[in-house]
Amino acid sequence: MIKYSLITLILGLLLGVCSPVMAADAGMDESPMGPYIPKAQRRYSEAQGCVEPTAEMRANHMEYILHQRDATMHKGIRTEQHSLHECINCHVSDAADAPRIDSEKHFCNSCHTYAAVNIDCFQCHADRPVKTRFESRLNDGSQQVKTNANPAALAPEQVLANEDIGNE
Repeated sequence: MIKYSLITLILGLLLGVCSPVMAADAGMDESPMGPYIPKAQRRYSEAQGCVEPTAEMRANHMEYILHQRDATMHKGIRTEQHSLHECINCHVSDAADAPRIDSEKHFCNSCHTYAAVNIDCFQCHADRPVKTRFESRLNDGSQQVKTNANPAALAPEQVLANEDIGNE
């Protein structure tokens, strides 16, 4: 019994000495006891980094994604604020060597692996940013979009789901 207590005491002391060192090595987006979380690639707006505060997104992102899915699939309303497509565009690199969903360094998978949560979003959705057909046409210069519509009258954040099928 004394031998067991002595071993426990020694291990406790070693852990107490090593913990501050491990904490000092941890980056801003990783804790010594949690997963590595990659930095976002861009901001939602000039004033706001993400669509919701970080703590709120960590706790409730699935509720936002499910609500967005229902609005899109059942009502035909497609908004950018809580869409999985926009999450991927902001939080995942579009570099050729960017981590894929099966890597623990992928933004989504880093936390889900740590929490032992299986995600099936990427059986249908892209796990890295993908240019839409519309963006591709604008960026390559082959087609110009001309409209006489008043830009204020257009609502880019609300597009019917069937207007650009297959981009998410």
